[in-house]
Amino acid sequence: MEKLIITAALTGGQHGKEANPNLPEQPDEIIEQAVRCWAAGAAVVHIHARDKQGRATADPNVFKEIVEGIKTQTDLLICLSTGGAAKISLEERVGMVPALKPEMASLNIGSTMTGRYDFKASRWLSDFTLAQSYADLEFIAQTMLEAGTKPEIEIYDPGMINNALLLKEIGAIREPMHFSLVMGIPGQINVPTPKHLLYLSEALPPGSTWQVIGIGVHQFPMITMGLLLGGHVRVGLEDNLYIARGVLAESNAQLVEKAVRLAHEIERPIATPDQARKMLGLAYIGADDF
Repeated sequence: MEKLIITAALTGGQHGKEANPNLPEQPDEIIEQAVRCWAAGAAVVHIHARDKQGRATADPNVFKEIVEGIKTQTDLLICLSTGGAAKISLEERVGMVPALKPEMASLNIGSTMTGRYDFKASRWLSDFTLAQSYADLEFIAQTMLEAGTKPEIEIYDPGMINNALLLKEIGAIREPMHFSLVMGIPGQINVPTPKHLLYLSEALPPGSTWQVIGIGVHQFPMITMGLLLGGHVRVGLEDNLYIARGVLAESNAQLVEKAVRLAHEIERPIATPDQARKMLGLAYIGADDF
Protein backbone atom coordinates (compact mmCIF):
# COMPACT_ATOMS: atom_id res chain seq x y z
CA MET A 1 0.00 0.00 0.00
CA GLU A 2 1.19 3.54 -0.76
CA LYS A 3 3.05 5.38 1.97
CA LEU A 4 0.82 7.50 4.20
CA ILE A 5 1.14 11.27 4.33
CA ILE A 6 0.11 12.57 7.76
CA THR A 7 -0.78 16.26 8.03
CA ALA A 8 -1.04 18.02 11.38
CA ALA A 9 -3.43 20.99 11.56
CA LEU A 10 -2.03 22.75 14.59
CA THR A 11 -4.35 25.56 15.67
CA GLY A 12 -7.10 26.70 13.27
CA GLY A 13 -8.92 30.01 13.43
CA GLN A 14 -11.95 29.28 15.62
CA HIS A 15 -11.59 27.82 19.11
CA GLY A 16 -8.74 28.82 21.40
CA LYS A 17 -7.22 27.89 24.73
CA GLU A 18 -10.61 28.17 26.38
CA ALA A 19 -11.50 24.94 24.56
CA ASN A 20 -8.18 23.18 25.16
CA PRO A 21 -5.30 24.93 26.97
CA ASN A 22 -2.81 22.84 24.96
CA LEU A 23 -3.85 24.43 21.65
CA PRO A 24 -0.98 26.60 20.34
CA GLU A 25 -1.75 30.22 19.45
CA GLN A 26 1.44 32.28 19.36
CA PRO A 27 4.27 31.65 16.86
CA ASP A 28 6.66 30.09 19.38
CA GLU A 29 3.96 27.64 20.52
CA ILE A 30 3.03 26.74 16.95
CA ILE A 31 6.67 26.20 15.98
CA GLU A 32 7.33 24.03 19.03
CA GLN A 33 4.32 21.82 18.32
CA ALA A 34 5.20 21.58 14.62
CA VAL A 35 8.65 20.24 15.54
CA ARG A 36 7.09 17.68 17.87
CA CYS A 37 4.64 16.57 15.15
CA TRP A 38 7.54 16.14 12.72
CA ALA A 39 9.34 13.93 15.24
CA ALA A 40 6.14 11.91 15.72
CA GLY A 41 5.71 11.18 12.00
CA ALA A 42 3.92 14.10 10.35
CA ALA A 43 5.14 15.06 6.88
CA VAL A 44 3.00 18.19 6.52
CA VAL A 45 1.82 20.93 8.87
CA HIS A 46 -1.24 23.03 8.08
CA ILE A 47 -0.70 26.52 9.48
CA HIS A 48 -3.08 29.21 10.69
CA ALA A 49 -1.81 32.33 12.43
CA ARG A 50 -3.11 34.25 15.46
CA ASP A 51 -2.51 37.81 16.64
CA LYS A 52 -1.32 38.72 20.14
CA GLN A 53 -4.89 38.39 21.42
CA GLY A 54 -5.24 34.89 19.98
CA ARG A 55 -7.55 35.95 17.14
CA ALA A 56 -7.19 34.62 13.59
CA THR A 57 -4.99 36.78 11.38
CA ALA A 58 -3.69 36.66 7.82
CA ASP A 59 -0.74 38.98 8.54
CA PRO A 60 2.14 37.77 6.31
CA ASN A 61 4.66 38.85 8.96
CA VAL A 62 3.15 36.50 11.54
CA PHE A 63 3.08 33.67 9.00
CA LYS A 64 6.69 34.42 8.08
CA GLU A 65 7.82 34.11 11.70
CA ILE A 66 6.11 30.73 11.99
CA VAL A 67 7.38 29.42 8.65
CA GLU A 68 10.98 30.46 9.27
CA GLY A 69 10.93 28.95 12.75
CA ILE A 70 9.68 25.60 11.43
CA LYS A 71 12.14 25.57 8.53
CA THR A 72 15.15 26.13 10.78
CA GLN A 73 14.37 22.96 12.74
CA THR A 74 12.62 20.57 10.33
CA ASP A 75 12.16 19.62 6.67
CA LEU A 76 8.36 19.67 7.04
CA LEU A 77 6.20 20.48 4.06
CA ILE A 78 4.29 23.63 5.13
CA CYS A 79 0.75 24.34 3.97
CA LEU A 80 -0.56 27.83 4.80
CA SER A 81 -4.27 28.47 5.33
CA THR A 82 -6.06 31.07 3.22
CA GLY A 83 -9.42 30.46 4.88
CA GLY A 84 -8.91 30.89 8.60
CA ALA A 85 -9.59 34.62 8.77
CA ALA A 86 -12.67 34.70 6.57
CA LYS A 87 -14.07 38.01 7.87
CA ILE A 88 -11.27 40.04 6.31
CA SER A 89 -10.97 40.95 2.63
CA LEU A 90 -10.12 38.33 0.03
CA GLU A 91 -6.87 40.11 -0.87
CA GLU A 92 -5.73 40.08 2.77
CA ARG A 93 -6.79 36.46 3.21
CA VAL A 94 -4.41 35.25 0.46
CA GLY A 95 -1.74 37.91 0.95
CA MET A 96 0.75 35.52 2.54
CA VAL A 97 0.89 33.47 -0.69
CA PRO A 98 2.65 36.03 -2.94
CA ALA A 99 4.60 37.31 0.08
CA LEU A 100 6.01 33.93 1.18
CA LYS A 101 5.48 31.63 -1.84
CA PRO A 102 4.77 28.53 0.27
CA GLU A 103 4.99 25.04 -1.21
CA MET A 104 1.28 24.53 -0.47
CA ALA A 105 -1.73 26.59 0.62
CA SER A 106 -5.35 25.70 1.28
CA LEU A 107 -8.02 26.60 -1.27
CA ASN A 108 -11.63 26.49 -0.10
CA ILE A 109 -13.15 25.75 -3.50
CA GLY A 110 -16.61 27.27 -2.97
CA SER A 111 -18.97 28.88 -0.51
CA THR A 112 -19.57 27.14 2.79
CA MET A 113 -22.40 27.34 5.35
CA THR A 114 -21.95 25.95 8.85
CA GLY A 115 -24.34 26.21 11.75
CA ARG A 116 -25.37 24.66 15.03
CA TYR A 117 -28.88 25.06 16.48
CA ASP A 118 -29.93 24.79 20.13
CA PHE A 119 -33.39 23.23 19.94
CA LYS A 120 -34.05 23.69 23.66
CA ALA A 121 -33.32 27.42 23.59
CA SER A 122 -34.65 27.88 20.02
CA ARG A 123 -31.58 29.82 18.90
CA TRP A 124 -28.49 29.45 16.73
CA LEU A 125 -25.32 28.66 18.65
CA SER A 126 -23.25 29.26 15.52
CA ASP A 127 -24.16 30.59 12.11
CA PHE A 128 -21.32 31.20 9.64
CA THR A 129 -21.12 31.55 5.87
CA LEU A 130 -17.97 31.88 3.77
CA ALA A 131 -19.28 33.41 0.54
CA GLN A 132 -17.05 33.17 -2.54
CA SER A 133 -17.84 33.83 -6.20
CA TYR A 134 -16.25 32.01 -9.14
CA ALA A 135 -14.20 35.15 -9.79
CA ASP A 136 -12.96 34.93 -6.18
CA LEU A 137 -11.97 31.29 -6.65
CA GLU A 138 -10.13 32.09 -9.87
CA PHE A 139 -8.30 34.94 -8.12
CA ILE A 140 -7.15 32.67 -5.28
CA ALA A 141 -6.10 29.86 -7.63
CA GLN A 142 -4.31 32.23 -9.99
CA THR A 143 -2.47 33.83 -7.07
CA MET A 144 -1.22 30.39 -6.03
CA LEU A 145 -0.31 29.46 -9.59
CA GLU A 146 1.80 32.60 -10.03
CA ALA A 147 3.54 31.98 -6.68
CA GLY A 148 4.38 28.37 -7.55
CA THR A 149 2.19 27.19 -4.66
CA LYS A 150 0.25 23.92 -4.93
CA PRO A 151 -3.40 24.27 -3.84
CA GLU A 152 -4.68 21.93 -1.15
CA ILE A 153 -8.26 21.88 -2.47
CA GLU A 154 -10.75 21.64 0.37
CA ILE A 155 -14.03 19.89 -0.47
CA TYR A 156 -16.92 20.60 1.92
CA ASP A 157 -19.69 19.21 -0.27
CA PRO A 158 -19.63 17.09 -3.44
CA GLY A 159 -20.44 19.95 -5.82
CA MET A 160 -17.13 21.59 -4.99
CA ILE A 161 -15.36 18.89 -7.00
CA ASN A 162 -17.04 20.39 -10.07
CA ASN A 163 -15.65 23.81 -9.12
CA ALA A 164 -12.14 22.38 -9.04
CA LEU A 165 -12.61 20.78 -12.45
CA LEU A 166 -13.87 24.09 -13.86
CA LEU A 167 -10.82 25.97 -12.57
CA LYS A 168 -8.63 23.27 -14.10
CA GLU A 169 -10.33 23.75 -17.47
CA ILE A 170 -9.70 27.52 -17.46
CA GLY A 171 -6.05 26.95 -16.50
CA ALA A 172 -6.11 28.31 -12.94
CA ILE A 173 -5.33 24.91 -11.37
CA ARG A 174 -2.89 22.39 -12.75
CA GLU A 175 -2.92 18.62 -12.45
CA PRO A 176 -2.26 16.49 -10.54
CA MET A 177 -4.64 17.96 -7.99
CA HIS A 178 -4.58 17.35 -4.24
CA PHE A 179 -7.87 17.30 -2.33
CA SER A 180 -8.95 17.45 1.30
CA LEU A 181 -12.31 15.77 1.96
CA VAL A 182 -13.76 17.56 5.00
CA MET A 183 -16.22 15.42 6.97
CA GLY A 184 -18.44 16.16 9.93
CA ILE A 185 -18.80 19.91 10.47
CA PRO A 186 -22.46 20.75 11.24
CA GLY A 187 -24.09 22.40 8.24
CA GLN A 188 -23.68 22.14 4.46
CA ILE A 189 -20.76 19.75 4.83
CA ASN A 190 -19.94 16.18 3.76
CA VAL A 191 -21.70 13.56 5.88
CA PRO A 192 -19.11 11.67 8.01
CA THR A 193 -19.92 8.12 6.89
CA PRO A 194 -17.77 5.47 5.18
CA LYS A 195 -20.21 5.33 2.27
CA HIS A 196 -19.96 9.07 1.61
CA LEU A 197 -16.16 9.09 1.92
CA LEU A 198 -15.96 6.24 -0.59
CA TYR A 199 -18.24 8.14 -2.98
CA LEU A 200 -16.14 11.32 -2.72
CA SER A 201 -12.82 9.51 -3.17
CA GLU A 202 -14.11 7.78 -6.30
CA ALA A 203 -15.52 11.04 -7.71
CA LEU A 204 -12.10 12.73 -7.82
CA PRO A 205 -10.30 13.06 -11.17
CA PRO A 206 -7.86 10.25 -12.01
CA GLY A 207 -4.31 10.86 -10.86
CA SER A 208 -5.36 13.02 -7.92
CA THR A 209 -4.16 12.58 -4.35
CA TRP A 210 -6.45 13.12 -1.38
CA GLN A 211 -6.61 13.24 2.38
CA VAL A 212 -9.55 12.94 4.74
CA ILE A 213 -10.28 15.46 7.49
CA GLY A 214 -12.64 14.26 10.22
CA ILE A 215 -13.97 16.92 12.58
CA GLY A 216 -14.37 16.37 16.33
CA VAL A 217 -15.54 12.87 17.27
CA HIS A 218 -15.38 11.92 13.59
CA GLN A 219 -11.61 12.43 13.30
CA PHE A 220 -10.33 8.93 14.02
CA PRO A 221 -13.24 6.95 12.52
CA MET A 222 -12.83 8.92 9.28
CA ILE A 223 -9.04 8.70 9.11
CA THR A 224 -9.27 4.95 9.76
CA MET A 225 -11.54 4.66 6.73
CA GLY A 226 -9.16 6.89 4.76
CA LEU A 227 -6.24 4.63 5.65
CA LEU A 228 -8.09 1.58 4.34
CA LEU A 229 -9.10 3.33 1.12
CA GLY A 230 -5.51 4.32 0.38
CA GLY A 231 -5.96 8.03 1.05
CA HIS A 232 -3.92 10.27 3.31
CA VAL A 233 -4.99 11.77 6.64
CA ARG A 234 -5.08 14.98 8.65
CA VAL A 235 -5.21 15.17 12.42
CA GLY A 236 -4.66 18.01 14.85
CA LEU A 237 -6.17 20.34 17.40
CA GLU A 238 -7.69 22.55 14.69
CA ASP A 239 -10.10 19.73 13.91
CA ASN A 240 -10.37 17.76 17.15
CA LEU A 241 -9.51 18.68 20.74
CA TYR A 242 -9.62 15.15 22.19
CA ILE A 243 -7.35 12.12 22.10
CA ALA A 244 -10.22 9.90 23.32
CA ARG A 245 -13.83 10.49 24.29
CA GLY A 246 -13.82 13.04 27.13
CA VAL A 247 -10.00 13.22 27.30
CA LEU A 248 -8.40 16.43 26.03
CA ALA A 249 -5.34 15.92 23.82
CA GLU A 250 -2.08 17.00 25.44
CA SER A 251 -0.61 18.17 22.12
CA ASN A 252 -0.88 17.89 18.37
CA ALA A 253 1.93 15.34 18.45
CA GLN A 254 -0.21 13.01 20.58
CA LEU A 255 -2.82 12.99 17.78
CA VAL A 256 -0.12 12.30 15.17
CA GLU A 257 1.19 9.42 17.27
CA LYS A 258 -2.29 7.86 17.34
CA ALA A 259 -2.55 8.12 13.54
CA VAL A 260 0.86 6.45 13.22
CA ARG A 261 -0.27 3.59 15.46
CA LEU A 262 -3.38 3.05 13.35
CA ALA A 263 -1.28 2.99 10.17
CA HIS A 264 1.14 0.50 11.68
CA GLU A 265 -1.75 -1.81 12.59
CA ILE A 266 -2.54 -2.26 8.89
CA GLU A 267 1.16 -2.23 7.95
CA ARG A 268 0.97 1.01 6.02
CA PRO A 269 4.34 2.82 6.03
CA ILE A 270 4.63 6.50 6.93
CA ALA A 271 5.93 9.02 4.36
CA THR A 272 8.72 11.42 5.21
CA PRO A 273 8.37 15.08 4.19
CA ASP A 274 10.53 14.59 1.10
CA GLN A 275 8.63 11.46 0.11
CA ALA A 276 5.40 13.46 0.51
CA ARG A 277 6.80 16.14 -1.81
CA LYS A 278 7.43 13.50 -4.46
CA MET A 279 3.98 11.95 -4.03
CA LEU A 280 2.30 15.35 -4.31
CA GLY A 281 4.33 16.33 -7.38
CA LEU A 282 6.37 19.00 -5.60
CA ALA A 283 9.89 17.62 -6.04
CA TYR A 284 11.91 14.79 -7.52
CA ILE A 285 13.08 12.23 -4.99
CA GLY A 286 15.32 9.35 -6.01
CA ALA A 287 14.12 5.77 -5.95
CA ASP A 288 16.37 5.03 -2.99
CA ASP A 289 14.19 7.29 -0.85
CA PHE A 290 11.34 4.82 -1.23
